[in-house]
Amino acid sequence: MAQISCPKCESKEATKSGIVGGRQRYKCRNCGYHYSVAKTGKETNPYYVIKALQLYVEGVSYREIERLLGVSHVSVMNWVKKYGVKAPRQTEYHPTYKILNQKELAEFFQKPENLKEAGLMVTELGDKYMMIRWERFRQG
Repeated sequence: MAQISCPKCESKEATKSGIVGGRQRYKCRNCGYHYSVAKTGKETNPYYVIKALQLYVEGVSYREIERLLGVSHVSVMNWVKKYGVKAPRQTEYHPTYKILNQKELAEFFQKPENLKEAGLMVTELGDKYMMIRWERFRQG
């Protein structure tokens, strides 16, 4: 049996203490804490975690990130909480985004008027590119 350490005191001294939810439960001999072995599950590719956090910081909503990357918005919320990411306040600017292929992106950059009066970021998204653009809110 692989040595499993107690998550509370990190002692390697444990005894089996039943099965809960189909997983072996242990009791630490040192501190008396009950714990189960880590659940083995599907792990998300770090690429999607990083991309989701980047999009969140850029002001894209959880649901929109879900639609773009194909990962649950709840997962995105959990990653934001886990890594302590804070989105900057956006008062004067608002982001808009477009998904473009390589040809469309090249055509966009060939027009000088597209590069004025806005901040711009391009990030790859699989075989396409996401262009995020920040424009000032227009004052009436």
